[in-house]
Amino acid sequence: MEQIIKTTLIGLFFGTFGTTIGGLIGIKFKNPSKKFLSFILSFASGLMIAIVCFDLLPEALSLTNLVIVFLGIILGIGTMIFCDLMVDKKFSQNIKWKNSKNTLLKTGFIVSIGLALHNFPEGLAIGSGFGASLKLGLSLAIAICLHDIPEGISMSIPMKNGGMKEAKVIFYVILSGITTGIGAFFGAVIGGISQNIIAICLAFAAGAMIYIVSGELIPESNKLYHGRMTAIGNIIGLLLGILAMSV
Repeated sequence: MEQIIKTTLIGLFFGTFGTTIGGLIGIKFKNPSKKFLSFILSFASGLMIAIVCFDLLPEALSLTNLVIVFLGIILGIGTMIFCDLMVDKKFSQNIKWKNSKNTLLKTGFIVSIGLALHNFPEGLAIGSGFGASLKLGLSLAIAICLHDIPEGISMSIPMKNGGMKEAKVIFYVILSGITTGIGAFFGAVIGGISQNIIAICLAFAAGAMIYIVSGELIPESNKLYHGRMTAIGNIIGLLLGILAMSV
């Protein structure tokens, strides 16, 4: 029981630390230009594409067959569409969606939901990693912490520039990282968890991130600025993501 608690706390710390650092960096950008906002959102898109293509999906496919992976992806996309509709409905009751600030705020909320879903299988990986060895568990936790930093930035900047108070932005950023600790707990408790279940969780996270990229980040970045900077941001994010996945 003591080992499970330690693993959960480690997952919780590393899961929230990276996103919180990213969130703190994000809120320090005072009145950035639309060009810069577009670059950050497209950068986050490239990073997420790299995580999906070179981390989540290859790992899922190594654990199970293509049919189960596709099922997880479809469930992830479907869940994010549902969340998108719920967020849209909630905001439309209080805000008129006429200006870029409100759409940025909505984008921040959608990204936060997606990251919370994405952090759960990462926590599973940490928990099961510690079950295999201390070295593997720590290396996974540190790697996840590092790639959570730009994710925290991609979440906090649209929220902050959408009009949300800094303290509330940080609260939501931390909240999105808590699911890493929850995943670490389940990974530690069910050390020999079914490979199919782990694969579905990974594919589910991949599907959620695919929807965030294609349905929120890329459309919003193109809406903010029409130019090469969005493409450059996407490419840089993709290349850095590939580099981070290979370390």
